[in-house]
Amino acid sequence: MSEARAIQRTARQSPYKMRLVIDQVRGMNVNEALALLKFSKKHAAKQIEKVLKSAIANAEQASRNANESIDVDALFVKKAIVNEGPPLKRFMPAAMGRATPIRKRTSHIEIIVGEKEGR
Repeated sequence: MSEARAIQRTARQSPYKMRLVIDQVRGMNVNEALALLKFSKKHAAKQIEKVLKSAIANAEQASRNANESIDVDALFVKKAIVNEGPPLKRFMPAAMGRATPIRKRTSHIEIIVGEKEGR
């Protein structure tokens, strides 16, 4: 087992706000990343924490299925990206009977965890 991934699609927060948090955890050890996300004040941190925990669980499951041993503490965040999802289109009343469009943005979060090489 070299790596495992987890994806969350259409998370209800803008990619810009998500990227502020995900840039902090990219390349980190998974335990450090989980600690950072746990105590972050950003709303995006909660969403990203769920995806990271899922990726770790996927790594454990894959190693169990392949009948290999895995050290969860040796895992690190190999790749972490946030892409733009489909926007929710809403309208807000404006002056003189008009309506202004509002795009409520969504995000796709993808996290890949892997084991450090040469332990």
